[in-house]
Amino acid sequence: MPLSMSGMPLTKFLLQEQRKHADSSGSFTSLFSDIIVAAKLISRAVNKAGLIDILGAAGGKNVQGEEVQKLDEFANTAMLHTMELSSFVLGMASEEMDDIVKMGGPHSRGNYLILFDPLDGSSNIDVNISVGTIFSILKTPNGHDGVTEKDFLRPGVEQVCAGYVLYGSSTMFVYTTGNGVHGFTLDPSVGEFLLSHENIRMPERGKIYSINEGNSAYWYDGTAKYIEKLKSNGSGYSARYVGSLVADFHRNLLKGGVFLYPADKKSKKGKLRLLYEANPLSFIVEQAGGMSSTGDNRVMEIVPEELHQRVPLIIGSKADVQEAVGCWRAAQ
Repeated sequence: MPLSMSGMPLTKFLLQEQRKHADSSGSFTSLFSDIIVAAKLISRAVNKAGLIDILGAAGGKNVQGEEVQKLDEFANTAMLHTMELSSFVLGMASEEMDDIVKMGGPHSRGNYLILFDPLDGSSNIDVNISVGTIFSILKTPNGHDGVTEKDFLRPGVEQVCAGYVLYGSSTMFVYTTGNGVHGFTLDPSVGEFLLSHENIRMPERGKIYSINEGNSAYWYDGTAKYIEKLKSNGSGYSARYVGSLVADFHRNLLKGGVFLYPADKKSKKGKLRLLYEANPLSFIVEQAGGMSSTGDNRVMEIVPEELHQRVPLIIGSKADVQEAVGCWRAAQ
C-alpha cells in the first residue's frame, strides 16, 4: 500500500485491492458497491429526519420485542431492495426480521451471505444522536445450491468482511476484509466516500470506559469491581456512554478505551446480538489491534445456535479488555 492514499474514493480503493488477487472474479467488489449505495440512501434519510415524516415509532415490534422505529423500517428496506437484484448475494439476515431472506435467481454467480443491523441506536435519532448500520459478510459453504438458516450460523472467524456506517456529524464507512481497517468519509458535494482514515490502529490502552451505569444494580461482582477500579482516584479514566453501540465503538476505535455490555442478573445471556453486532465489531477491533470477549470466551470463536442469539460483550483496546476480563474471571 502506498504511504498515503488519502482522498481516494472507496470504489477505486476496492478495485485497487481486487487487483492484488489474481483469482478475483470481481463479485465481491460488485456486492460491496451495492452496500455503498444502501449506505448513501440511509444517510440521506437520516440527514432529512427532521424534515420528513420518518421520525418516531412505526407502530410495531421486531423479533427482539423492541419497538420498531420508522427509520429502522426504512434502513432495513433500503438494504433489502438494494441487494435484491444482485446476482452475488444468495441470502440475507437482518436483526429486524424473524427469518432469513433467500435471494439470487437461476443466473446467480455469487455465494455470499449478508447479516446486518440496519440502524443501530435508532431510538436516539429523534434527539440527533449518531446511529449506524452494521454488517457482516460470509461465504455460503454450499456454493450456488441455495441457502438455509444453518448457513448463517457460523463463528465470527469465518467472516470475509465486516463493517459499519456511522451517521453522525459526517457519514463514515469503516470496514475490514482481514487486511487492516480503513475508514472513508462521505463527501456530500460529490456523493463519494473518500479515504480519510487509513489503516486504523487502536491504542494499546485507552482512557475511556463505556457502560450503562443505570444497570449497576444488576451487575455481577466482576463488573462492579472493574468499574470501581476505573473510577478510583488517579485512574485517569473518563466515562463516555452514548447509548448507540456503533457510536461508542467508533469513538473508542479511534481514541482507545473499552465498551462493556456484560452479562448481569437481568440479562444473564447478554443483550447484544452475536451475528449482527458482536461478531462484525469483533472482527474490526481485532484487525485494528484490539480485543473482544464475552468475559469467558473470545467472541469470534462462538458457534451460533440461533439467528438472533445474544451475548455479553467487552470490546476495545487490548490492555483494557484484558484487565476487564481478568476482574470478571477472578470474581467467578
